This record gives sequence, structure tokens and C-alpha cells, in this order.
Amino acid sequence: MEEFNGLVSKRSALVAGLFTFLPSEPLSLMMSKIKTAFFCNNCGYESAKWLGKCPSCEQWNTFTEEVINKDDRLVESGWKKISDKKEIKTISIHEVISGEEKRIITPDTELNRVLGGGIVTGSLILVAGEPGIGKSTLFLQIGLMLKNIITLYISGEESEQQIRMRADRLKVRNHQLMSNQENFYLLTETSTQSIFQEIKKLKPQVVIVDSIQTLQSSYIDSTPGTVSQIRECAAEFQRFAKETGTPVFLIGHITKDGNIAGPKILEHMVDTVLQFEGDRHYTYRILRTLKNRFGSTAELGIYEMTDEGMQEVNNPSEILITQKEEQLSGSAIAASIEGQRPLLIEVQALVTSSVYGTPQRTVSGFDLRRLQLLLAVLEKRGGFHFGVKDVFLNIAGGLKVEDPSIDLAVLCALLSSFEDIPLSSDICYAGEVGLNGEIRAVNRIGQRIAEAEKLGFSKILVSKYNQKGLKNQSHQIEVKLMGKVEEVYKYLF
Repeated sequence: MEEFNGLVSKRSALVAGLFTFLPSEPLSLMMSKIKTAFFCNNCGYESAKWLGKCPSCEQWNTFTEEVINKDDRLVESGWKKISDKKEIKTISIHEVISGEEKRIITPDTELNRVLGGGIVTGSLILVAGEPGIGKSTLFLQIGLMLKNIITLYISGEESEQQIRMRADRLKVRNHQLMSNQENFYLLTETSTQSIFQEIKKLKPQVVIVDSIQTLQSSYIDSTPGTVSQIRECAAEFQRFAKETGTPVFLIGHITKDGNIAGPKILEHMVDTVLQFEGDRHYTYRILRTLKNRFGSTAELGIYEMTDEGMQEVNNPSEILITQKEEQLSGSAIAASIEGQRPLLIEVQALVTSSVYGTPQRTVSGFDLRRLQLLLAVLEKRGGFHFGVKDVFLNIAGGLKVEDPSIDLAVLCALLSSFEDIPLSSDICYAGEVGLNGEIRAVNRIGQRIAEAEKLGFSKILVSKYNQKGLKNQSHQIEVKLMGKVEEVYKYLF
């Protein structure tokens, strides 16, 4: 009995000793709070379980599982404000001190135009485009051209030697790029923790990230480029930009459908979204504004890819109009406006007899449904039988035009190709075509007429309903007022 009591007491002492080594917190709190979620690769929709069809974008089989780590004790934030937390309180809008927006004016006038007058301090700007179109070249060039501004170029895709080789190639042919060599810094890193440590040491005035899809945050336990990583890295740079007032450019990729890669929330988080467009077979590139909290969203900048890098095109109308020795049918010049800039562009149409049963409708740079609408107007109001014809339409120079004032030029180019009669090279067109065949008025007609006059056109066809905008204006160019499609046809042919 004494031996049994001794064994019991030894066992009790052993158990008591084990409990003294256990942590004071529960074991579940000591473990990392690991959470898994499913994300749609197309739109970034988050779900707690796998779904066959995304309820947001309605795409099938796009959900993938990603591991998310949200334990703040295990991971330090990528950007943590050094100063103490400010007191949070609600205030009246009258108490807010308003001031002028501070902007960094770059030597690139096209970039200043699309940003609304320069780079706003503390803004987050997303730039997207196809691979090889010139995004990295353009912003490396802009970083080298900024005078007396400390610029940090973060690359997760190229080494320092590759970037230096491209910079040397640009500087040899462009003397303007020699100004900011001492203030231009490179960092090849993908971890946001390491990036923000270097940023705190350097304190740059402009940050360029190439690209956001290559970065990785220690908050998220997944590979770079996934939906959760892109969202978290963009959120860290957003906090950094707003707290320090440093503008940040995020260069991004696009999908095979032409949309910006990553979750749709990425476009909502940033202040400005710029789309870099253009065919790699052409030398011209278009920088278009899709979203801008500090300016207009209708602006565009035009560049020419040369051996000296991206060169600004100050007068694109002269380039977009083809100089031909002989007049050919199916070509018309439209006076359009993109943002604040008037553009004269060439519209080319080809109408041929259909070989197959169903006639073809092929467009480049123009809305296909808009073309079908204009063909229906010509069929109904003009009596032209386009239902048995193949129609091909092209906007010269690789541009994509959304201005409705180009309708009249498209209609005249279609009629010219249908009749096989060339239009006069001294006439340009500006007008919207309605469903009843009427020529509708367009805005800012004075700027369109002035641009046509500057380029040497002798006549311009506009809507007769634009007479209010033509009062008290004197022009050397002859302005022809048209009201119906029938009047245009009788005047031209």
C-alpha cells in the first residue's frame, strides 16, 4: 500500500511539473491564424468555398485557393507609420483647410496632359499595357528626365545591369536624359518589407514600381501575382503614398482579353489608371486616361517609339493624315476631339460584293455596332443596298476613336467606296448621324474648324444645328451646313 501511494504521489508531481511549462495563453492563440480563401482569377471575387461559376463576372472554373496569413504578431506591416497614431474624430467640412493641389511638372508634356496638369503629390497611379509596348522604357525615361527630384525605380523583372544598359542606350541618343543621373536610384527587390526599409533610408520624392505583379508581401502566404498578393501590395503602397505624400507609379500587366491583370479592386484603390495602347507593328503609342481623380478622363497622349526612346507627338493630326499622290475612293478626314485636343484622323472604308452568303463586317479602331447602325441608316434612308456587300472599316494610325462626331466621315467614306468615286482631299467632316438620317450637332465645333483650317483644308461639312456655335466667329475655311444624309450625298456626288 505504501508503494502504491508512492507511485501516485510521483505521478502527481510529474503532471504538476508538466503544467508549469505550459504557456499562459491557450495553444490556439499561439498558433498562426492561417486562413484559406478562394479567389476568382478573372475579377478577384473572394469566396470562403470553391465555386464553379463566379457570381461577379459569371466566368466558369476561375476559382483558385490561396493561403492568407493575417496574424499581426507574427508579421510586421510592410509600411508602418513612424509617428504616433493621430486622434480619430469627425469634423465638419467647413473645418477642413483647402489648398491647391501640389503637382510635379515633368518635362514630358504628354504625361502632364493625361494626368491633368502634372503628377499630384501622394497619388497612386496604375499604368497598364501589353508586353513590349514600351511601359518600362517610358517611365525609365521620365525618371531620368526629372530634375532635382529623387526618384526610386523598383524593378522585380530586370537586373540593375539590364536597366543600366537600356538607360545608356537612351542617354546616348537623347541629351535631355543626362540631367537626373545623380538623383535616380535603382532597387531590384520583390519583398515589400525590404523595399520599404530602403524607402525609409532614401526618402524618394517619386517611386516607380515595375511591376506590381512581381511584388510579394509577407502578410500573404501565396506566390507573387496572385489576387491576394496584388491587392495587399497595392494597399501597402497606397498607405505609403497617402501618409508621406509621395507619388507612386505602379506598372501592371494585362490579360489576354486586354483587361488589367489582377482584381478589379486594384483599379478602385488607385487614384489614376492609364492605359498604354498601340500596335507593336506601328511606331505610335497612345497613353489614355481611364480614371483620374485629379483631372479629366478623356485625355490622351501620343508618343512615337524611336531609337531615342518615346518621343512626344505635339501635332498628331499631320501624322494621322496620309499624304497620297492620287485620290482613291473610300477615304475621308474626320475632325474629332479627344479630351482637350482636336485631332484630324483618316477614315478608310472598303465596300465590295459579298462572295459568301453572309456579308462580312470588319472594323479596326471603331465600334462594330456603330458601323451596323450607320449601314442600317444608309439602307433605310438612302436606299443603298449594303446588305449584299462586305464592309471593311479602318481608322488610320492604329487609333481607337469613341467620338460620335466621326459618324459623318465614316458615312461619307462608305458612300465613296460604294460609288467608287474619290472624295475631295480639301474637305473634312464633323457630325453625328441619327437614326432618322439627320446630321446632329457636335460640341466644340470652333476648335474642330480651327484645326482643319490650320492644316490647310478649304471646306468642312458640319450640322446645320451647329449654327449657334458658329455665331461671331470668322474663319478662312468654308463651312458647309448639312441637315440630312440625302443633302450630303447630293453635295458630294
